[in-house]
Amino acid sequence: MRFPQLISERAVDTVRVAAREHVFAAMLGIPRLLRHRVWTAVDPYQGGGTGVLLVPGFGAHDHSLALTSTWLRVRGFVPTGAHVGFTVGCTTDLVDRIERKLEEHVEATGGPVVLIGQSRGGMLARLAAVRRPDLVRGLITLGSPLVEPLKAQHDVLAVARFLGRLSALGVPGLMDADCFAGDCFRENFAALSAPLEVPAVSVYSKNDGIVPWRCSLDPHAEHVEVRSTHTGMGFDPSVYTELGRRLGEWSSADTLAPAC
Repeated sequence: MRFPQLISERAVDTVRVAAREHVFAAMLGIPRLLRHRVWTAVDPYQGGGTGVLLVPGFGAHDHSLALTSTWLRVRGFVPTGAHVGFTVGCTTDLVDRIERKLEEHVEATGGPVVLIGQSRGGMLARLAAVRRPDLVRGLITLGSPLVEPLKAQHDVLAVARFLGRLSALGVPGLMDADCFAGDCFRENFAALSAPLEVPAVSVYSKNDGIVPWRCSLDPHAEHVEVRSTHTGMGFDPSVYTELGRRLGEWSSADTLAPAC
């Protein structure tokens, strides 16, 4: 096979994945979600005031989970963002910030909260759950690299390593070399494989073009397969169906439902 042909095939594959995982392609699924019964059927007492902390993915922001937050709020849950920016910083620093936000939300809602994390946000949420299980009612991860986290799609890792180089040049608030090799990496990798003391569900898809699906098969969590892309999980009715089922099990709605 000629070298130019190899380059061409790799380029075509990269473009195909990029197109499938582009945020605008994912957003095309919003109308379908809004018409689906999982969105239109609303029980405003389902959540019973249960707190939910949402952790966005790598390069994303709390706003990326605004639709999920709306879905939760109208069902009686009390969602809040993790307030960790674009989740491109040091892993340990981000988990520290999530822990502080967990403490605040537990105090505000009166009990342990549910953690929901997408992509890298799920990995960070798991680390926080291992560190502070007393604050967590349950954990749901969406397309998260929980096993061998450095096996994400090549282009994503390239961006992450570029951020590490910028950090070495003095740019604050970014991942650094210790995130890929060093004490920080070793400590967090050990915590990522530690047993969980809270119920957990890992949602994965074999159509995921960013995180290889096997990397989401946390041995300490229940595995749920969906058919969405990586970026499309936040707009997939099957994901919300699973969220509704699990959150219903973990909520305190029975204590706050109106009397007959």
